[in-house]
Amino acid sequence: MKYVIDTSVAFKWEVVEIESDKALRLRDDFRNGVHELLAPEHFPAEIANSLLATHVANCLSFLPHLHPCAPLLPRVVAITSAFQVSVYDSLYVALAERESCEFVTADDKLVRALQATFPFIVSLASMP
Repeated sequence: MKYVIDTSVAFKWEVVEIESDKALRLRDDFRNGVHELLAPEHFPAEIANSLLATHVANCLSFLPHLHPCAPLLPRVVAITSAFQVSVYDSLYVALAERESCEFVTADDKLVRALQATFPFIVSLASMP
């Protein structure tokens, strides 16, 4: 299966929190070729911003397949304008929409704000 993931999921690879087990299962399935993980190209910078340096190298050793942001920007602007969500969050939504796959996030606020319009947004909590 193909999924877009955001840094809220990858963060749980390094910091033990609720649903870290689900995030780790998703990562391990990616490592084993079960799933394909995708993210916009800003993903490494965003994860580096959220983790301590000691955790960054480990997390970045299993990067999802990165996709350029520029082609997504027209759709990102539309999503951001219509829903008042960040450009960064909209990049993940636009990528999942373009790739016709689910977008997995641990950001429950984002799920509540957008899932009615974008049913392919999936909460990490709902993952097996």
